[in-house]
Amino acid sequence: MDEYMDRLAQAQRIVEELLDSKRYDFDGLKPSDLEDRLPVVYAIFDKVDGACLYVGRTKNLRRRLYTNHLMGPETNARLKKYLIEDSERKDIDTMATAKYYLIDQCYFQYLTVPDMRMRGQIEGLLSYLLDVRYIHEEH
Repeated sequence: MDEYMDRLAQAQRIVEELLDSKRYDFDGLKPSDLEDRLPVVYAIFDKVDGACLYVGRTKNLRRRLYTNHLMGPETNARLKKYLIEDSERKDIDTMATAKYYLIDQCYFQYLTVPDMRMRGQIEGLLSYLLDVRYIHEEH
């Protein structure tokens, strides 16, 4: 039981650490703003209502957030694809409108997590606790 309580306390610390971390707006984001090859778990939020749209993990924050999410084509930009497919977001119907939504309406925060296994565990934990809107479809 003590180990379970320790894990609950650790989960709370992880969420608090993420939510207390620096906020990065997509507006004006340049690749040089992000450290190269930084292994992280990240969350993308809507500025207006604070909803968590996406939680992901990567071994290279710069490439994943800037090159893939923001500038990437549909094959690499999973969040933009989810936004386009969301029937509640009628104003987002192309990759361009999805990109401008990210730029105008979204920010992200991240936690540095060097261990790959731990990144996977934290990604799942944050997805649940932050009630993430978009999740990868299972295979």
